[in-house]
Amino acid sequence: MNIPSDLKFTKDHEWVKIDGDIATVGITDFAQGELGDIVYVEVETLDESFDQEEVFGTVEAVKTVSDLFMPLSGEIIAFNEDLESEPEKVNSDPYGEGWMIKIKLSNMDEVDGLLDDAGYKEVIGA
Repeated sequence: MNIPSDLKFTKDHEWVKIDGDIATVGITDFAQGELGDIVYVEVETLDESFDQEEVFGTVEAVKTVSDLFMPLSGEIIAFNEDLESEPEKVNSDPYGEGWMIKIKLSNMDEVDGLLDDAGYKEVIGA
């Protein structure tokens, strides 16, 4: 299982890459494996601001639909539009071409509450 050491993680199985006050967010390799074949990613919240842990969208797999939770407070400034036609990128490249949103962070202090790779491994029992 792929758990990159340069990313941060949430207990809800989102990964976060921080670049200044911008965070790129997706779901982890573990999450996409548990969900199975992803057929649709719905994020209709572009240009909206959310608090940490609020629902910002959903991901639909063949057998289930899961909510996507904001890992950090801020405004969604980008959505990976490639996922509209190729949602399977979340399965094939969850940490690269399968990214979902970019957030302009409103509270940098929240970053300290995210899990590192070792903490996330504990959450999933790896």
